[in-house]
Amino acid sequence: MERASQVVGQSGAFLDALERASRAAALDRPVLVIGERGTGKELVAERLHRLSPRWDQPLVVMNCAALPETLIEAELFGHEAGAFTGATKARVGRFEEADGGTLFLDELGTLSMAAQERLLRAVEYGEVTRIGASRPLRVDVRIVAATNEHLPDKVDAHSFRADLLDRLSFEVVTLPPLRARRDDIMVLANHFARRMAAELGWERWTGFGERAVEQLTAYGWPGNVRELRNVVERAVYRWDAGGPVDRIDIDPFASPFRPSGQAPASPSVAAVSTSPSTKVPVPSAGDEVAACEVGPSDFKSRVAQFERDLLANALAEHRFNQRQAASALGLSYDQFRHALRRHDLIGTVA
Repeated sequence: MERASQVVGQSGAFLDALERASRAAALDRPVLVIGERGTGKELVAERLHRLSPRWDQPLVVMNCAALPETLIEAELFGHEAGAFTGATKARVGRFEEADGGTLFLDELGTLSMAAQERLLRAVEYGEVTRIGASRPLRVDVRIVAATNEHLPDKVDAHSFRADLLDRLSFEVVTLPPLRARRDDIMVLANHFARRMAAELGWERWTGFGERAVEQLTAYGWPGNVRELRNVVERAVYRWDAGGPVDRIDIDPFASPFRPSGQAPASPSVAAVSTSPSTKVPVPSAGDEVAACEVGPSDFKSRVAQFERDLLANALAEHRFNQRQAASALGLSYDQFRHALRRHDLIGTVA
């Protein structure tokens, strides 16, 4: 529990991938880690480094997608003073920083063809040349690269060098997405929940309720472990009802008050639910639709008035218990309080 990031899981597919990475760690060869976003590629790269003979040397991480194309080569290989505008002093690159250790290149597929060519030479010959320098430098670096793309397809599309792919793919570790390791969902969820509960000062972790477990295990998790961690930590942080956590908000942006320009194509009716037997009359082609005879006449004002009435009625029905009223409307407590402020109802609530 002392580390912020740990490799957690017990499913067969996940353990097979870890076993492959562990076996490759002892060999001084490049390894390519493939997986969707949030599957833990950087954790596997760290595992490859810590289990290797280079474990006591630097592990240098570079996200290739986080830098503009014009700066990637300077970051990788360094530059001399005056090599280009703004280069007031010499700077070592990531290869030099990782000398004797491991260089982890995340989002490898985003590298430009020019950067790929220079990377190939560095991997092939163990030499790098700073931008603006005339002599190459010898470096001893083990490369671990990661991507969420299928690089052979990029080779076929002539956007990735085949010779570089051949050089980096001595071993390929493909991480399964979370939807392929269902047995790990609650293992991970409880792991993240315990950490959050400890951070919040809870005396003990009370577990998840039945409804929460159903939500967590039924969801597809397109963001994988990273998304699961955010959802679980948010659920624990928001829960103040005591007992097992039984409310999960998968989408943090879900709100009946989201900006109108970003409203979904199919509006949610969770906040204004009706019974299945309730039918809304639909006017026929020859009927006239009468306007409201009382209250505001423009659309936005009518909607605002409707929301205000809905909130006030819910409060009255639940004897001004805000949590019960929020639950009845399908809102979180924070969403409900925000709505009350928006409609100037806070002063009317005891």
